[in-house]
Amino acid sequence: MTEIDEDFYKSINFDITFEQSLKETEKFFDILSSEKLTEEDIENVISLLVMSENGARGFFVNYLTTEREFAEQPSTGVINALKSSPEIVSELLVKNLAMSTATTITHQENGDEDLAKGSEVVQRRTLNLLEKLALPQIKEKLLALTESLKTNQGKYQSFLERWGYDQEQKEAIAKIIPSLI
Repeated sequence: MTEIDEDFYKSINFDITFEQSLKETEKFFDILSSEKLTEEDIENVISLLVMSENGARGFFVNYLTTEREFAEQPSTGVINALKSSPEIVSELLVKNLAMSTATTITHQENGDEDLAKGSEVVQRRTLNLLEKLALPQIKEKLLALTESLKTNQGKYQSFLERWGYDQEQKEAIAKIIPSLI
C-alpha cells in the first residue's frame, strides 16, 4: 500500500482555486492509477477536494471526463468522501446532470458524435453518482430544478437562462429527473 505524502495533503485546502483543484485532482488520479491506495486514502483526498466549491468543481471536471476505469465504478472511498460535503456535491451533480444532458443534444445536432459520446459519459457517471449517493439534498435540488423547468421561475431559473437551454434541452433534462426522485 502506498500512502499519500503530507505535502500533497497540504496542497489541497479550503482556499484552493479551480485551476489548482484541476491540477491536484489530476496528480491524485495519476497516483490512484499507478499505486494501490487504501479506501481511507481515497476518501481523505477527495473529502478535502470537495469541502470547497472550487475543489469540488475541479474534482468533478476530471472525474466525470477521465478515461481512467476507476471513474466507471466509484469505490466506497469515493462515495463516502462525496457524502462528506452534501450541499456542494449535490448542487454540482444536479447541475452536471442538466448540463451533460443538454450538451449531448447540442453535439448531436451539430453532428459531432465524439463530443456527444463524451457528454453521454458525463451524464451516465453523474447519474451513477446521484443514485449511489442518494442524499436528501439531491432530491430537494432535483425537485427545485423540475420546478424551474416547468415554471421558468425558481432556484434554477438563472442557471437555465445562463446556459440558454432551448425547449428540447429542457424537456430532455425534465425527462431524466424522475428516475432519481
